[in-house]
Amino acid sequence: MTKMPILLFAAGLGTRMGALTRDKPKPLVSVGGKALIDHALDLIDPTKIAPCVVNLHYKGAMLRDHLQGRDVLFSDESGMLLETGGGLRHALALLGNDVICTLNTDAVWRGTNPISQLLAAWRPEMEALLLTVPPARAVGHKGRGDFLLDADGRLTRGAGNIYTGLQIVRTDDLGNIAQDAFSMNVLWDRITARGGLFGHVYDGQWCDVGQPESIALAEAMLEQSDV
Repeated sequence: MTKMPILLFAAGLGTRMGALTRDKPKPLVSVGGKALIDHALDLIDPTKIAPCVVNLHYKGAMLRDHLQGRDVLFSDESGMLLETGGGLRHALALLGNDVICTLNTDAVWRGTNPISQLLAAWRPEMEALLLTVPPARAVGHKGRGDFLLDADGRLTRGAGNIYTGLQIVRTDDLGNIAQDAFSMNVLWDRITARGGLFGHVYDGQWCDVGQPESIALAEAMLEQSDV
């Protein structure tokens, strides 16, 4: 079976973390004694997912040092922060495939491995498959829901489930977007217009570690007993 490449988004400025990211990038913020980037890497099964690419911008040298010896490649955005869509396009030479998994590194999970769950739900007719979670199982998330899921699994915008930051996406349309720096939302809107944006609902808990107060919430979630 062909392995699927993955891009870990680690280039953001982390401004919502305040003082915690003054001297280090957000993926190195510790949750439960482990850096967020390491929580993300622990989800990757190398028998199913490879290569693993990490994009870099803010304090990228610190991430390089932290990940020294790990089986990862680096997509350097030090010259310009490209946002998620532009960052994915910039990394394609390293990812080497037209179907890519991407994962935000500012969240932690409790339950079934989310990457394995998404891989099992992927179908060739999809252009993108986003892992979502109902608000009742989202911890530390302050926003409204992002997407509505219809009976066929297609997504449209609306205050329904929350996007977890994990997706599988076809990248062939990225070359048709004129901007250098742009959000994944630009690509998703194009895919939605063609009826190709699908969603899957995560069966566990997910914590958005986007602000300092979410760290304690994430640690409490991870400490919960399954009994």
